[in-house]
Amino acid sequence: MNPVLSVLSSRWLYRAARVILGGLFLAAGVIKLADPEQLAVVIDAFGLVPRGLVMPLAFILPVVEIAAGAGLVFDFRGSLRTIAVLTVVFLGVLGYGLHLGLDIDCGCYGPGDPEAEAFGGLRIAFYRDLLMLAGILYCYWWRRFANGRVLS
Repeated sequence: MNPVLSVLSSRWLYRAARVILGGLFLAAGVIKLADPEQLAVVIDAFGLVPRGLVMPLAFILPVVEIAAGAGLVFDFRGSLRTIAVLTVVFLGVLGYGLHLGLDIDCGCYGPGDPEAEAFGGLRIAFYRDLLMLAGILYCYWWRRFANGRVLS
């Protein structure tokens, strides 16, 4: 067996990817839920959500992130799909912000996010989300092709 394929098809690598992705969403959700008012300010700054829906979204989004993150850590059905959808939406919003040249905090890990303060936020967050999308695609690949199979 090809050594690279052997590593990629490893159950341990799949579990590590799931736990890392799930943990990132779990942490982001907990941090955001601690200060939904600040998250509402960030959501409003993008200008994509009607004002009346900003605050409800600031409460709902972290709860969905927490549930999906915990679900992925424990491999619950539907959690990978939820995280994939959230990541694609986040990439779209970040891409929109970059296109407009917005210089705002991405809101990814709450107020005072050191990444946002150090690097300006949106571009680094976009690249980070692309990396997370690669991890998500790997998990889908593993489930489809490598789950308990010997690949050659």
